[in-house]
Amino acid sequence: MDPRPLYRVTQEQLDQIVRRHEMFRNARMGGARAVLSFYDLSGLDLTGRDLAHADFTGSVLKGTKLAGATLDCATLFGCDLRQADFQGASLVKADLRGACLRGADLTGATLVNADLRDGSIAAREKDGTLRVIQADGGTTPSDMEGAKLANANLSQARLSGTIAMHTDFTDAVMRGTKLVRANLRNATLDGAILEGADMSGADVRGASLKGAVLTGATLTLTELGGADLAGALTDKPAGKPLDSLPRPLEELVKLHALWVGSAGQEGMPLRLDGIDLRGTHALSHACLTRLMAVEAVLYGVDLTAAQLQVAQLQRADLRTATLAGADLRGANLAATRLNNADLKGANLSFLKIDDTRVVRAELAGAALRYADLSGSRLRKANLAGADLSYANLADADLREADLTNAKLSGAKLRKDQLTDVIGWPPAKP
Repeated sequence: MDPRPLYRVTQEQLDQIVRRHEMFRNARMGGARAVLSFYDLSGLDLTGRDLAHADFTGSVLKGTKLAGATLDCATLFGCDLRQADFQGASLVKADLRGACLRGADLTGATLVNADLRDGSIAAREKDGTLRVIQADGGTTPSDMEGAKLANANLSQARLSGTIAMHTDFTDAVMRGTKLVRANLRNATLDGAILEGADMSGADVRGASLKGAVLTGATLTLTELGGADLAGALTDKPAGKPLDSLPRPLEELVKLHALWVGSAGQEGMPLRLDGIDLRGTHALSHACLTRLMAVEAVLYGVDLTAAQLQVAQLQRADLRTATLAGADLRGANLAATRLNNADLKGANLSFLKIDDTRVVRAELAGAALRYADLSGSRLRKANLAGADLSYANLADADLREADLTNAKLSGAKLRKDQLTDVIGWPPAKP
């Protein structure tokens, strides 16, 4: 393997190249696509820049700052990306074959349809043979060991054969991801959504998959020795199955609506505590006021415009559920998992009982990472200790909401939305 010398540029020279690339992206005169093949860009700053379709083949970007950058369809083939900062970056359909991401931070990055398979750069000799080359300075073998991909979106990405030992995939979205023969030993995949992922022949020994979603995943010849699968959702029912209910769910929903409408004189209350409700279609637009569904599994369930006032949903699993337009005034969602849930326009404010009493929505300790809360009403809601990292709070009403010890890293909202909240900004130690 022969080394190839690198071309080093200053920050000022790089800024000029990127400005021309951004002009090219906007179809402006004087623009030119950034071709930075076999460059040394170590430690330079590309934070938030538009580098979609740029060519970085064989370059070294060790420790480079790329947080929030747009790298869609960029070529990063064979790059040295060790310790690079890609937090919140967009790498949709990026070519990362043969790239070394050891220790890189891709927290919250979008890598939908990205190609992270193994690969080598080769040059053709005069006699027609191929000679493998690498960037001068010695990039390490292609791997993702120790990288941070928590909350990253890797749906449909190709990671077959990737070395990802000790890599953090906590709460990552990996729907349909190709992980054939990937080395995931001792990796952290807690809460990761691996629906339909192909993990055939993968080595997952010693990995943590607590609360991971493995429905529809292919696990043929997958090595799972010593893996922690506590609370993982598979194709088998989690908790009590639907057929453990005394009557069909559709009938019970109707009886509950009658119970609510008659102030308890007719019908019967609906109790779904600990029931696995995945796949049901009986709850959309339903009257579920005062529903009891503590620790229920409602992963991916459609609850669009449901009436859920004062519902008891503590510690339930509502990840990826659809609650758009739902009325959740006074509902108890303490410690509930709502990552990637659709709560657009939902009403999570207080419920007025009389002139002196109100019941506020309880979301203390709830997980709302990447939840869509745009246009929602959260007035007086208790969000103490809630994780709202990367949540969409655009135009959400947060007046008098309690955000004590809440996490808002990467959340989408305006500063003026926090004017009348409680517990924000956090008190200095």
